[in-house]
Amino acid sequence: MGLVLAGSFILFLIVGVPVGLAIGCSGLLVVILSDFPLAMIPQTMFSGNESFALVAVPFFVLAGDILAKGGISERIVAFAQATLGRFRGGLSIVSTVASMFIAAISGSGAATTAAVGSALLPELKEKGYDVDFSAALIAASGTIGVVIPPSVPMVLYAVIAGISVAKLFMAGFVPGFLMGLGLIAYSIYVARKRGYPAAGRSSGAEKWRLFLQASWGLLTPVIILGGIFSGYFTPSEAAAVAVDYSLIVAFFVYKSMDFRKFYRLVVGAGVTSSLIMFIIATSKLFGWGLAFYEIPEAVARVMLGLVGDNASLILLMIMVIILLAGMFMETASALIILTPIFLPTVTQMGVNLVHFGVLITIGLAIGMATPPVAIDIYVASAITGLPIEKISRPIIPMVLVLIAVLLLVTYVPSIILSLPMLIWGPAGI
Repeated sequence: MGLVLAGSFILFLIVGVPVGLAIGCSGLLVVILSDFPLAMIPQTMFSGNESFALVAVPFFVLAGDILAKGGISERIVAFAQATLGRFRGGLSIVSTVASMFIAAISGSGAATTAAVGSALLPELKEKGYDVDFSAALIAASGTIGVVIPPSVPMVLYAVIAGISVAKLFMAGFVPGFLMGLGLIAYSIYVARKRGYPAAGRSSGAEKWRLFLQASWGLLTPVIILGGIFSGYFTPSEAAAVAVDYSLIVAFFVYKSMDFRKFYRLVVGAGVTSSLIMFIIATSKLFGWGLAFYEIPEAVARVMLGLVGDNASLILLMIMVIILLAGMFMETASALIILTPIFLPTVTQMGVNLVHFGVLITIGLAIGMATPPVAIDIYVASAITGLPIEKISRPIIPMVLVLIAVLLLVTYVPSIILSLPMLIWGPAGI
């Protein structure tokens, strides 16, 4: 029956069935063939969305959209440009640094790519930067959007694995910073090799003016994460606070938002959130089939049979599977499917679940910049008008840099766990 579950799912994907329906139909098929009462289907699906932590998902999606399209991202990019643009290839550095800032606001790879790309790509083209390289760099930098908190995939993983969202958020900072540092180092190398110019110096007064303008947006992650880690509110409450704060800034400070634009953002966030919730509901049914027929345990036995009890090789195998899944599936869908499959294996190996949560998030985030299903590349393509293949070629070395960071944090867990351990102690992780 396990083969029926996996085979039907793959078959549905091949024929073009949307991921959420493919997951649900596979689970439905197994229930019918197993002769279980059909009443358990809606009961199981409903239970998948019962977690209070999931309240954060639509709020973080909406907050990210407001911040990305409410004039906040443009001011952050302008401040980063004034600060770092004076270096050779400074605009390419700005692209990554701005992505890191906006990642701490949006929680979305696509939103980060869209915000930075819209603001910087025309400027990069004007200064003589190759358009394909610039688009690739911004698309690759967009992957940081789901690693630096707040992060919707981390919320989903925390619900599935039954661990603290706050600990996952704290664990995402250092690897997200390393991803950005790796891309900055590569962009500096390319800038010097190709002779990209500096953007020019900005006066201290100009930098201060731009900082004051951007400070409202920069306060967002401070309010969200500071509130969570200080215990003033839960991650779900923090998401609602993020929406309230972003609306105040967009409507009354920057005055870049009107009710018509807000309505469109609410509708868009509602559609996105409903798709995520539907996938979660259907995956609960799929997960029931996995658990009932002990498929995760079977996967664990296969892996152990192939490489013995070598934890390093098993982790490498898991990372390869995650990277491949990210190439062909949307991040949330892949995470919801793969997490229940690999949790028994990593638990048996003694891998910390916070550590693994960040690893699977990074691995699937890299998939956002890896064709064929590369949402960040599609966004960059839409902004520049370049075909996908033009961006896919220069992004290859950037993806390799990100994979190198993934391998580093895989085999040096202290990099990920250092901040959570600093706050909660070794016993609390």
